[in-house]
Amino acid sequence: MDARLNYFGNPLAGKIIKHINSAGAAIGGSSLPAATQELVKIRASQINGCGFCTDMHTKDATHAGETQQRLNLIAAWREATCFTEAERAALELTEQGTRIADAAGGVGDEAWAEAAKHFDEEQLIALVGLIALINTYNRVNVIIRQPAGDYVPGQFA
Repeated sequence: MDARLNYFGNPLAGKIIKHINSAGAAIGGSSLPAATQELVKIRASQINGCGFCTDMHTKDATHAGETQQRLNLIAAWREATCFTEAERAALELTEQGTRIADAAGGVGDEAWAEAAKHFDEEQLIALVGLIALINTYNRVNVIIRQPAGDYVPGQFA
């Protein structure tokens, strides 16, 4: 499968991605735990059907030391016992924030309150920004049908 266009080789796209990546760097440097960040990226990418981002972030998480068991269970996190309460709150916020159009009220108060129990203000800002950011990446890749499977950890570092 080939992408519909060479988005990542286009000068205008390069300008756009530069700004998106700057937001990603700010979030990456926040106090939101790195493992939580990867879980959020993977779960949103699964929901959005973004093979490129799912491939990238599962490989990055593995490279960073994440266990195969946890990676295998992200899509079934509600039934899995291997996630912390904070990670579960982040995954719930991710799901509701990613499926925002599916719920009449958007993200529910209960999901927000649970996340606020586990994360301070900076971490919540990073979490909200990360959910928005990964959804942006997912949409670009899904729209252009960016092929998945060839990512190598650190490739874009």
